Amino acid sequence: MREKATCRICLDEIAETEQYYFLNDLKLQSKLLNVLREIDLNITPNPISCNQCMMTIEEIDGFKQLCTETETTVKKLRQIPGIDVLTNNKKETIKNELADDNVEVELSDLEIIGDDCMEINTDLPVCIEEPSKKELYYCYNCDFKTNKKVILVRHMHKHLDEKLDNSNECNYKPSDKTLLIKYKTKHTGKKSIKCNICDYCSTTKFALKTHLRTHTGEKPFKCNICDYCSTTSSDLKNHIRTHTAEKPFKCFTCNYCSITSSCLKKHMLTHTGEKPYKCFICDYCGTTKFALKRHVRTHTGEKPFKCNICDYRCTTKSDLKVHMRTHTGEKPFKCNICDFSSITSSDLKKHMRRHTGEKPFKCNICVYCSITSSDLKKHMRRHTGEKPFKCNICIYCSATKSALKTHLRTHTGEKPFKCNICIYCSITSSDLKKHMRRHTGEKPFKCNICIYCGTTKSALKTHVRTHSGKKPFNPLVYREKKIQ
Repeated sequence: MREKATCRICLDEIAETEQYYFLNDLKLQSKLLNVLREIDLNITPNPISCNQCMMTIEEIDGFKQLCTETETTVKKLRQIPGIDVLTNNKKETIKNELADDNVEVELSDLEIIGDDCMEINTDLPVCIEEPSKKELYYCYNCDFKTNKKVILVRHMHKHLDEKLDNSNECNYKPSDKTLLIKYKTKHTGKKSIKCNICDYCSTTKFALKTHLRTHTGEKPFKCNICDYCSTTSSDLKNHIRTHTAEKPFKCFTCNYCSITSSCLKKHMLTHTGEKPYKCFICDYCGTTKFALKRHVRTHTGEKPFKCNICDYRCTTKSDLKVHMRTHTGEKPFKCNICDFSSITSSDLKKHMRRHTGEKPFKCNICVYCSITSSDLKKHMRRHTGEKPFKCNICIYCSATKSALKTHLRTHTGEKPFKCNICIYCSITSSDLKKHMRRHTGEKPFKCNICIYCGTTKSALKTHVRTHSGKKPFNPLVYREKKIQ
């Protein structure tokens, strides 16, 4: 035997034999809220409605739909140029046409008679459609309506996010259980759904499902043009734009366009000069969260990305990707003039300057110009006398890191450059190159006075003194003269 029940709408007791409806159903709830938005269904648990109230709700809901559709049609007719006021006869004509909501009146079928009247061309065929049998779901926060329940739920989430952004605490009481969970989670900041492999936590099961693909390597979203695969549909959508060249996100200050909204957001910071991400250790400020994270690793010494072939570690994933090319031999960046190819795009850019002759980095003391900023930095040490690279075994100091590396081989005895003809080994590649000329007989350094050719630059310099009569520098003779 059923317990006594009360209708939430009229508050009358529902007989045991009478039919009733649960208002927790989203379809019924949507119609009720469309009739009376002020009603709060969360006051009583499991609210129900009697059959009479439900019939009334259905009638009012249907009437509101009819009024909305009629109003839309009339507004379209009013927008036709040259028609400001309709005569009584013409108003009656439109009223008769709209009485049958199965008839569609096309705007092209209207013939303008004068400035203040019109008539419908009755000679044209009338299009009659079957009445739609799909139920409509209404949002109680705005005028949105749809015939799909899942679309309404997604739409209601947008209202929820707006409320959460505007205040940390509010009296919002969602009728849907999933909305309530999401609402509470965003207020508290609690991430209750945890990954069983790492420390990742999320607010939704969907986010966790996407995260787990980083562990399993699953990439279910595949490009139908190339071999690209991704873990999320949004990543695939962005990738497709690289094929279509679509760049929907445009800067309103310059001509910049981007594939993603995040790229546009970063670009906008170049106009504003804003650097919102600040280091808590030093004065560094970055335009992106990633740039700050990468910078902080210079303080902590953290190098989370490790090569699975050698002991190399680095701070960024992109640096590891470049390093792996040293093992695979991959050189994807190719010169379109010669056969040069490089591991990185920056190396290719530097190489292209050799073809163009461009030397953008200039010394502010002498006329020296260089292709790269690193070469200019090394040159400036000649003016300053700075030698920052020091040997930890002896007192040797050098202006470049490569020079120090070469010097350390004198201590370790390492000779990595080997001749493929004899047993000769050398510390530097330049020494091996000189040695190879003994096998090949090459003498590239020529005297501009006689026919002498030498294998090294120093040998040519010694020979030139035989023409000038200038004696080579002798440190012992110089020391004796200084003492006298």
